Amino acid sequence: MDKTKYDIELKKLHIELVKLQKWVVEKGLKICIVFEGRDAAGKGGVIRALTERVSPRIFRVIALPAPTEREKTQLYLQRYVEHMPAGGEICIFDRSWYNRAGVERVMGFCTLEEVDQFLKKTPLFEHYLVDSGIILIKYWLNVSPQEQERRLIARYKDGRKTWKLSPMDLESYVRWDDYSKARDEMLSKTHTKLAPWYVVDSNDKRRARLNIIHHLLSQISYNDLPLEKIKLKKRNIGNGYHEINPKCSQVPEIY
Repeated sequence: MDKTKYDIELKKLHIELVKLQKWVVEKGLKICIVFEGRDAAGKGGVIRALTERVSPRIFRVIALPAPTEREKTQLYLQRYVEHMPAGGEICIFDRSWYNRAGVERVMGFCTLEEVDQFLKKTPLFEHYLVDSGIILIKYWLNVSPQEQERRLIARYKDGRKTWKLSPMDLESYVRWDDYSKARDEMLSKTHTKLAPWYVVDSNDKRRARLNIIHHLLSQISYNDLPLEKIKLKKRNIGNGYHEINPKCSQVPEIY
């Protein structure tokens, strides 16, 4: 997608997201958004596009690291529950409790029995979230084998992206079919009327970002609250105080 058109459309959506933000705060809404997909599917880029023009105190991004030894002994969902939104918050999970049905399953970090229990109980857990007043929206980003390969190679070649390339990424590349099988079972068993999955074609990153933000806005009923009029008062400047130049270190002006 052409970048100029993308920027124009993204600006329109950003304005709507700001309106949504005000509405969420005003009405005390609780929104939870889950992003899942293969490595290099574009989850991070979507989240950046979604959050770059709104308040990080309201749009909170949760990207949990691998569980600690203590967390491994807790109830599996326990460390996710504490990040659920309070009134006036939108929580965005960059990967979520669905790790159990995806990477943990494929990489052998849990047993098949644990996966089976997860797939059976997760719809009940999510129904509880919805019943408690949380608006739960789940996205799965689909990427083709060819596009995933291109993006992984780009990460290796671009010094700004090498931190994104992990041993887990390389292993997921090898186990394409295993991930496909895990994804299909996960989607089929956790897609419910109260907490459906929405699948997104993410081969074109720009289109995917616009489509997701547009869809997200369509899932929440909100109004454009009137903007409070402001008037800048006369500034207290030049009334006898003379600024000094403290002897602090200055940043060199290289550019």
